[in-house]
Order: sequence, then C-alpha cells, then structure tokens
Amino acid sequence: MALLGYFASLLIGVSLGLIGGGGSILTVPVLVYLFGLNPLLATSYSLFLVGATSFVGALDNFRKGWVHLKAVALFGSSSLITVFATRRFLVPSIPGKLAQIGKLTLTSSLLTMLLFALLMLLASVSMIRGRKNAAGESECSDCFTVRKLLGYGVGIGLVTGLLGAGGGFLLIPALVLLLRLPMKMAVGTSLLIIALNALIGFAGDLGHVAIDWGFLLRITTIAVAGIFLGGALGKKIAGERLKRGFGWFVLLMGAYILVREILLP
Repeated sequence: MALLGYFASLLIGVSLGLIGGGGSILTVPVLVYLFGLNPLLATSYSLFLVGATSFVGALDNFRKGWVHLKAVALFGSSSLITVFATRRFLVPSIPGKLAQIGKLTLTSSLLTMLLFALLMLLASVSMIRGRKNAAGESECSDCFTVRKLLGYGVGIGLVTGLLGAGGGFLLIPALVLLLRLPMKMAVGTSLLIIALNALIGFAGDLGHVAIDWGFLLRITTIAVAGIFLGGALGKKIAGERLKRGFGWFVLLMGAYILVREILLP
C-alpha cells in the first residue's frame, strides 16, 4: 500500500502541474487509506504537502507574470488569519467523541472524513462542469467588493484549516467571477494563496502534533517532482478535458469515502 501511496503522491503533483488544482483534494484520503495515518494528523501533513507543492507551482507562475498580487493581498488578509486560528485554536479543541447517532459513534476522525467526502463531491462537480464560457476574462477592478473578497478569504481559510485541502476549486471561480482574471492568472494567483494558507496553517500545528519529517519530506519531494512532470505534460494534453476526467475520479472517491465510513466502519 505504501508503494501505491507514493505513486498517488506523484499524481497529486501532476494534477497541480496540469490543471492548477484538484490534486490536493486527494491528499488526505491518500494519507489515511494508503499510508494509514489518523485523519486529523493527515490534515496536518496535507497542509505541508499542499503548501510546498503549490508554492513551487506559484513561483513558476510568478516568473511568467501570472500572479495577481492585489488579489493575493486581499484574500490573504482574511484567509491567513482564519487558517492559522483554525489550526492553532479550533482544531485542538474538537473533542474525540462528538455524538452517538443510533449505532454510529460520530468521532472527530469520522467527521473529518465525512466533511472531506462532501468537499470532494463539491469539487468534482466544479471540475466536471468546467467553465461554460470565456466571457468577462478581462481584469475589472470595479467588478468586486472588498467585503466579498474578505468573506471568500474567511471561507477558504476555514476549509483549508479544518480539512487540510487547498480549496483551489473554490478560489479559481472566485478570482474569475469577482476579479475577472484570465484563467491562467487565476490559476497562478490561486496557487500562491493556497501555498500561503497551507503553510501558515501547518505552522499553527507545530507544537500540537508529532511530525515524522523524514516521511513528510519524502512524499512532498515526490509531489513536487509531479508538478514539473505535469507542467511538461500540460503542453501536450488538453487541460480542460483532463480536468473533467479527473473530476469524475474525485466524484467516485468521494462516494467511496462516504460508503466506507458510514456503511463499512
């Protein structure tokens, strides 16, 4: 299973390199089901892996001029504070046993996986539907309000902090619809916001969880290598078609998690 887990880590990076997101949604399931980590610990490891791999991708996009720094500042001002506070104060305060529903014991680990499955279902729908048109892809600074951006930042910070997911499937539509950014710039900007959120969230975990740095750095290195591989493949493969195919895969994985956690505990 570990060998399969390392291969999946490579695919996570490949997905980030090819379509700018999506792959990080698989990080926690890979860590839980293939490497046998506790779900709450997996969210912490996921933050580091997602943050490091996204940062590498963001640097490449910044070099190409595809990062909108004003959007990073507006989203970051709320999302960074939210994700750090979530990991430092909210997550450690969640009790191990939350409720008893009939024969089902709702634990914090079970709740984490159920929420993650729902997040995967939402992400898969976003990837499968794609973008219906390319209208409005020119930047428009008057097409958004600071309040909306700050609100989105808080929401994305909560998703990142609670579940260890990057939230790119939420960020990219927000950047395109609210800021009217071109898709390439939305992807590059999203990667930098995800990287900052995830790494700040991981910093909030330090001192609360025991980190196996050897293992964490090993899978992160594999995922980073996947980003470069994905970038090379992206020049030959139609990204939108691949994104839809990956969306169907994420949909099946989300459904599998729901069935496994509820019906096959």
